[in-house]
Amino acid sequence: MITLHRYSQDHKQMWDNFVEESKNGTFLHLRDYMDYHSDRFHDFSIMVWNDNKLLALLPACSLGDVWVSHAGLTYGGMLMNGKMTAALALEVFQTLLPNLRYRGFNQIRYSPSPHIYHRLPAEEDLYALFRCGASLSARKISSVVESAHPLKWRNIRKAGVRKAISEGITIERSDNFVDFWEILSDNLANKYSAQPVHSLEEIVRLHDLFPDKILLYSANKGGKMLAGVVMYVMPTVAHCQYISANPEGKEVGALDLLFHHLLKEVYTDLPYFDFGTSNEDGGLYLNESLIYQKEGFGGRAICYDTYTLPLVYP
Repeated sequence: MITLHRYSQDHKQMWDNFVEESKNGTFLHLRDYMDYHSDRFHDFSIMVWNDNKLLALLPACSLGDVWVSHAGLTYGGMLMNGKMTAALALEVFQTLLPNLRYRGFNQIRYSPSPHIYHRLPAEEDLYALFRCGASLSARKISSVVESAHPLKWRNIRKAGVRKAISEGITIERSDNFVDFWEILSDNLANKYSAQPVHSLEEIVRLHDLFPDKILLYSANKGGKMLAGVVMYVMPTVAHCQYISANPEGKEVGALDLLFHHLLKEVYTDLPYFDFGTSNEDGGLYLNESLIYQKEGFGGRAICYDTYTLPLVYP
């Protein structure tokens, strides 16, 4: 019998243990990461039990009458262990929907983890969503390199590496988030009138909580940072969370050399290297210059999808 219980802080250790042992959870789903912005998102996560044994987790928050999995994360979805089957996943959703409707929600917004983040096949939830009538409402495109089958780099990227070497650019792992955040913030403000999703204080706090999973690499010249990449390291994926260079760094190919280092020296043992998405407006706008750069390193498309499902019908 499937039963649902809303997450509470008393279940933190149980939740985290399940994430670590699940077939598709990452450190983004650990409570220390999820709860860093608990002041901005009203947590409405659910724990799923089957015959008194924990079967799945649903990291989620509430936005008015919409149950979202999860507005504060790149992806949420149902975190499952190896005991999850297609029939059980369907039963979970058939139990979940009336439960959420009873609690006053009118819609589900659901963003599953892309398959490259799965340690084992884990798309039972996608089948259940289909059976329940969910529709695709957003699709972002990310550029990914498969380490076992890398594609050739475009000549412009190779030339950037050579230029950076000739300019004396050096690469290092860094804790200097202050200088990088200045570069990143200036770029976002000038190009998009935007700011980073994380504040400097938040990313430093998260780095302190996950020092082996949130890493900054920088490209420098004469002791000055010209470019950087913040990496989120998952069991199967090295993910670029933030990428940025100042005008001098762009001129001398600093990011080209930095990615050469990351792809060919640091993360060769992970199956995938994910450059991140190149979209706005739920995927309706494609930033062609940004994705051209990522594809120049051999990145090819993986989709980050979002599904919606009404709970109240006209």
